[in-house]
Amino acid sequence: MILLITSSTRAPECAAAIERATNERTQICPRLAVAARTLRSTECSALVIDQNLLEADPATADVVLNEAETAIPVFVNFAICGIARVVRDVRSAVQRREGERLRAVREAEANLRSQLTEALTGILLSSQLAMEVPAVPAAAQARLRSVYQLAMSMRQRLQPAA
Repeated sequence: MILLITSSTRAPECAAAIERATNERTQICPRLAVAARTLRSTECSALVIDQNLLEADPATADVVLNEAETAIPVFVNFAICGIARVVRDVRSAVQRREGERLRAVREAEANLRSQLTEALTGILLSSQLAMEVPAVPAAAQARLRSVYQLAMSMRQRLQPAA
């Protein structure tokens, strides 16, 4: 959801245009205090904030920005900006946020893949060394081979697709 924080008479028209451009529900909050309450119970992808409201109540603006968490703020002066410009700025901000989210997911996946690969290398090495011990009973050898094969299978699945 996108939160449109403005008391502008053009807010409904702007909200509809933002929804069409982003395919995200857009809720209008006429005051910063209302936006702060809304943000406590709703997750938003973006906040479109009228700069006139920010300047009129900087303390509440700080509360709103702190409550926003991961929502990307888009500051707009409705007195001089047309709806098309607002929509462009919001669409750009939402796309930027999505790109950042995808990069974070890829980075987390790569980090997890690296950690798992390191652990699997240890399992493979340990099981291989244990299988080479001459006094290991045949049943234990079979289980070690099974662990080794499972670890090899997991390692292959963790390899990045070419």
